[in-house]
Amino acid sequence: MRTFRSRILGLIALVILFLSYSIYLYLAPHHEEIPANTLAQEGKLIWQKKNCVSCHQLYGLGGHLGPDLTNVLSKRTEAHLRAFLTSGTKVMPNFNLTEHEKDALLEFLKYSNSTGESNPTTFKINLDGTIEK
Repeated sequence: MRTFRSRILGLIALVILFLSYSIYLYLAPHHEEIPANTLAQEGKLIWQKKNCVSCHQLYGLGGHLGPDLTNVLSKRTEAHLRAFLTSGTKVMPNFNLTEHEKDALLEFLKYSNSTGESNPTTFKINLDGTIEK
């Protein structure tokens, strides 16, 4: 039977391990194999600002109302996507994006298309929580 003291020590050890691992992940160097250009970075900010992830997924993560857009440019043309961004659909609202915002979002989707696949269930899970093929 465990004593109260041993339970507290166990809890303290878990908290220390959690904090140590969190600090390691926060301070670990991160590098992108294919860095995003400035326009793609702007597109990512628009993606976040318009909360696209609430309906759409990237790399298999996000909402389920709309399709996963990781590799959408492998399946659709830019003109097709621009039409969706311009007028919306019955389900997707028209966000009244400027031409520059549309260009940035399309560049971000091009970047996403070049960096991964939309089905991460078969990927290897690394110790730091990231995934890879």
